[in-house]
Amino acid sequence: MRSMIARIIQLLLRSHRDPEDPVTRTYCGKVSGAIGIGLNLLLFLGKLLAGLISGSVSVMADAVNNLSDASSSVVTLVGFKLSEKPADDGHPYGHARIEYIAGLIVAAMILVIGVELVKSSVKKILNPEPVDFSVLTIAILAASILIKLWMAAFNKKLGRTIHSPTLEATAADSRNDVITTAAVLLAGIVARFTNLHIDGYAGVAVAAFILWSGVGIAKDTIDPLLGAAPDPELVHRIRDKVLAYDKVLGIHDLIVHDYGPGRQFASVHVEMDSKEDPLVCHNIIDDMEREVGRELHVQLVVHYDPLVTDDAELNEMREVVTAAVRALDPQLTLHDFRMVRGPKHTNLIFDLVLPFGSESRQAEIQAAVDRAIGGRDHKYYAVITFDDNAFNQ
Repeated sequence: MRSMIARIIQLLLRSHRDPEDPVTRTYCGKVSGAIGIGLNLLLFLGKLLAGLISGSVSVMADAVNNLSDASSSVVTLVGFKLSEKPADDGHPYGHARIEYIAGLIVAAMILVIGVELVKSSVKKILNPEPVDFSVLTIAILAASILIKLWMAAFNKKLGRTIHSPTLEATAADSRNDVITTAAVLLAGIVARFTNLHIDGYAGVAVAAFILWSGVGIAKDTIDPLLGAAPDPELVHRIRDKVLAYDKVLGIHDLIVHDYGPGRQFASVHVEMDSKEDPLVCHNIIDDMEREVGRELHVQLVVHYDPLVTDDAELNEMREVVTAAVRALDPQLTLHDFRMVRGPKHTNLIFDLVLPFGSESRQAEIQAAVDRAIGGRDHKYYAVITFDDNAFNQ
């Protein structure tokens, strides 16, 4: 099964080779949605027939579950279709976040199914009914399990290939259907051969698993809408590419904005020696912006920070301040260190990165730096801008 899925995905990507390209993602999402609609409608009709023949309420409920899955596939298909709409005056950053909303709708459908299954299962526990499972019913349910296993594996593999939370949510839904149908099948077989009516108890256990899964999927799709931290792998790739350029001494304030899969923007401050030719530095910055856009599909904006490296006094005071803040907390880091000299005092101006939860320590840090630079013939004053750690991960 894995080799067949790999082959299908390979065929899908034959004309769309870059899995991170928005066009590729939309194409794969449409294919997945179309497959989901077709197979779920087929399963709905098969289980509806089996439920009518056997008189099993649980099989009928499972058929309705597949009809709901077909609706989810429609949502997935529409979500990918709408997400490819180009930017306009009202949405200058595009519509790619619609894919997150589509994933959230799928999660909501899963939760609704779970709640309804709890209700019907409790009713079965209170009022057990005999079920007549025929060979045809068992065969239809067994075939449904195999089809759903394939759909779960296919959507999971495709979702990970194109980094789609919507397809991964769809894969989880298919996995839940496998468990649901297996529970219905097991309960029917047990009832047939032992006269024990356990449909309701099996339904409650399955419903609890479905609800747990739905909550997890909802969280995964809500997080990027609320501004979750960027993917660490993407941050590292941007950082590595920028630092690989000649004349780059360091970077800070890397910010990534997520407007949906394939629609990400970033900005970063790049430090270069102040003695370098500004035109040369500008050309280097142009190159890194183009490379990140071409290879990572991230629209990067670079701010150029000239760094003074041959000032002995500045270097000495930077070391003094760095030692003071590191002694207070090894997690503290600073950047953009510069000096503004005056006849009676000199301002030491720099940004200091605060770890999450350290906002209340600003006065303590200021006092520690003031002590470290005090007691000298020339007066120094520390002018600190406290940075959010979110920009310097």
